[in-house]
Amino acid sequence: MTTVIFSHGQESGPWGTKIRAMADLVKGLGCTTDSIDYRGIENPAARVDKLLRECSDISDALLLVGSSMGGHVATAAAESLGAVGLFVLAPAYHMEGYEHLTPAAPSMPICIVHGWHDDIVPVDNSIRFARQCAATLHLVNGGHRLTENIDEIKEYLEYFITSTTNS
Repeated sequence: MTTVIFSHGQESGPWGTKIRAMADLVKGLGCTTDSIDYRGIENPAARVDKLLRECSDISDALLLVGSSMGGHVATAAAESLGAVGLFVLAPAYHMEGYEHLTPAAPSMPICIVHGWHDDIVPVDNSIRFARQCAATLHLVNGGHRLTENIDEIKEYLEYFITSTTNS
């Protein structure tokens, strides 16, 4: 069995539009799922600590999904949690003034989806991260929220889950 854990972005909540759509897909693939609630926690390191605590008892194959700051958080925790894969949307990597906070790439399959027109996290940041660790990178015609790209994202996620976990 595979458990998929979602980490939302700084300005959103645990069951926003994208996470609900992805969670429905994931459940249809036979995976269990949950979404961590980080509301009220602005510090990325505190969010990582919460993710580590929340996932410490999961014995299933663990796949982490994160959006924006949630992508940063999932990336930072992935290796410690022994995740089998990391799927991130517009992850907050290499942010100006916070370069030192960008987590090292974990040694597992990584898939990044980023919008060409993102005005919050520059698309070049994901290109740079993907190049450094040979992650799969999908660049889509969308902005930071990627709401208009949910069908594409679900296709990428389904392929990632089935190819990574053999679910």
